Amino acid sequence: MSPSSRPRTRTRMTGVQRRLQLLEISRSLFSLRGVDGTTIEEIATAAGVSKPVVYEHFGSKEALYMEVVTNEYRELLTRITESLSGDDSSRVFLEKAALALLTYIEDSTEGFRILVRDAPPSQPEGTYSTLLTKVTEQVEHILADEFSRRGFSAEDGSIYAQMLVGMVAMTAQWWLDARNPDKRTVAAHVVNLAWYGLTGLRKEPGLREGQSGEPEQL
Repeated sequence: MSPSSRPRTRTRMTGVQRRLQLLEISRSLFSLRGVDGTTIEEIATAAGVSKPVVYEHFGSKEALYMEVVTNEYRELLTRITESLSGDDSSRVFLEKAALALLTYIEDSTEGFRILVRDAPPSQPEGTYSTLLTKVTEQVEHILADEFSRRGFSAEDGSIYAQMLVGMVAMTAQWWLDARNPDKRTVAAHVVNLAWYGLTGLRKEPGLREGQSGEPEQL
């Protein structure tokens, strides 16, 4: 019998390898169809195993989904946290954070779709919003020195932190599908608006509205 005609033997995966394979396959299916639109049978078929194998590793579809979400959450939070570490200026922090989020989207599009679309049962407020809350706390801490140096109220820092993170987060969700222009150009525009707006901040801002309720002329 020639080597080409011999029956092929399937390479047996270790438990760790199989688990990683199931997570990767599930990640793709959850990204495409959502948690409710994906079945254990589909995951098992795509992995070339029986449904009991999937249950043996994760117990339930919900538990499998939560592990996928948790992995993505940790990865993105780590990237952004690392971008906000060090002794850089406020502007460089903003540049690095915006680029870190856009790079994550570029590298892990499927994971980001999962984070922004489905809220796990254990986190009804949404995983992405939970992550943004943690990032906002870090940005608020960074802005504290900047605001103190300018004589601004420390309490205002939390408001501006929300604005900055919200601006970057919404832009990132738009770029998820747009992908044009490239990530560095998008990050540059985000920083352009945020930073040059910051340089012109008023200590006690007010709305340009006259006594009659009509907007004042600029």
